[in-house]
Order: sequence, then C-alpha cells, then structure tokens
Amino acid sequence: MFLKETKLKGCFILQPKIFEDSRGYFFESFNQQKFNESIGLNINFIQDNESFSVKGTLRGLHYQKGEFAQAKLVRVIKGKVLDIAVDIRKNSPTFGEHISLELSEDNKQQLFIPRGFAHGFVVLSNTAIFSYKCDNFYNKESEGGIIYNDKSLNIDWKLEESELIFSEKDLELPCFKEARF
Repeated sequence: MFLKETKLKGCFILQPKIFEDSRGYFFESFNQQKFNESIGLNINFIQDNESFSVKGTLRGLHYQKGEFAQAKLVRVIKGKVLDIAVDIRKNSPTFGEHISLELSEDNKQQLFIPRGFAHGFVVLSNTAIFSYKCDNFYNKESEGGIIYNDKSLNIDWKLEESELIFSEKDLELPCFKEARF
C-alpha cells in the first residue's frame, strides 16, 4: 500500500498494490495493522457503510461533533465520485480549507479523513457504490453540516448546478461561518 499525506494534515490518500493477470485483479482493500502503522495512529474502525447513488447525487457536507466525531476511510467500489474533505478543526492551520479527489473503481484509491473534518461527495459516473469505514457510531444529535455551495469554501463539484441532486436536508445546511463545530 502506498500512502501520501495531503495538504490537510492527517488526511491521507491510500493506493493499494494491485495484482493483475489474465483472470482479473486482486488487492488487499484493508489491513488494520498496516493501516495504523502507515498513518502512525491507532484507529479502530467499528462500522462500515455503503451507499448507491445515481449521477449528480451530492451527499454532504456532513460531520459528527464532540464525542461522536468520526474518522472515515472511504472508497468507491463501482463508478466514480469527486470526494471532498473540509478541515473544520478550529486550531488547525488549514481550518476552512478543503481537498478534492476523484475516487473510482479504476484507480482504487482510498481517502482517510480524520476526526474534525466535514465530508461529502458527488457522483460523476452514471451510478456509484461508495463504501466507508467509521471509527465511531453515528449519533443523530451530534450531526452537523455545511451547505455544498458555500462561497467561502468555493468548492468546484465538477458538474453543472442543473445536474446536481440533493436531499432536502442537505439543501437546508448552514454556510461555513454559521456552522457549529
């Protein structure tokens, strides 16, 4: 597994070693010991989630607060998404900055997003199956979010506004300056 830290401290791009031959391919998608050694932390993932979405579906930007904050390891099993992580750690030198990364079934990259980040993605392919591991259980009372088109974040979602599909809940999220972290 090849690991590269992004400009946001603690966020890592993981590229597995892929073994291909005439039959297809094989790769180790997760190994707890190798993962923890590589990032230098002891992360214990306790929940796996998966979503299926159609092109243009934008999910996010979401986060969990306080004792229910979550670190996530995300990847795409089928299709292609643009994945976004926003640093919401108030004491971080990159507070309010974001990274974007295309995750796909072809590149098989994964993104580790530590606690203290908002996260979202938009589906770029006709459909996508998105998978993520979490190190803490979801708690509805601790959820928070930031509206996808916040002007101060200036995120390029790579699709036209008319192509985007949202949940009503995501359209009611506050702007970055009004969000409670």
